[in-house]
Amino acid sequence: MIVKTGLGYDLHRLVSGRPLVIGGVRIPSEFGCQAHSDGDVLVHSLIDALLGAKGEGDIGQRFPETDPAYRDISSLELLRRVMEEIRAAGFRVVNTDSVVILEKPKLLPYLSEMKARLSPLLGTGPEFIGIKAKTAEGLGDLGHSQAVASFSVVLLSYSGT
Repeated sequence: MIVKTGLGYDLHRLVSGRPLVIGGVRIPSEFGCQAHSDGDVLVHSLIDALLGAKGEGDIGQRFPETDPAYRDISSLELLRRVMEEIRAAGFRVVNTDSVVILEKPKLLPYLSEMKARLSPLLGTGPEFIGIKAKTAEGLGDLGHSQAVASFSVVLLSYSGT
């Protein structure tokens, strides 16, 4: 069996007047991500990890912010497109593991819903999707609620095309 791993990272500044979407779930908050798309840092880091495992570039290269077609697009739609390519190349997701760093609001009540939204797109059960919510303990831009970040790793197996 051939397996490949990928690592992804994303960070967005938090601003008023934008929705906060993480893992495809709209989180009640006075701040959201400043971004060309919906700014879903969790999904963006997963996309980077998937592309990395496949030996390709990152989300910015695949879906450039200079392209108006991606303005305010759902990151779940971008993930769907990447997963079509992953499957077409003969890969499947074995598991993912992610960390989201956000001071507030607390994400724990939303983690199960995030897994439920991501599971059908990733083609794996929610039990194979790890999501951890962390704070930055009041340190730096993340700790002062000026930004949100996410790290993800994915494991892909190759079944052939």
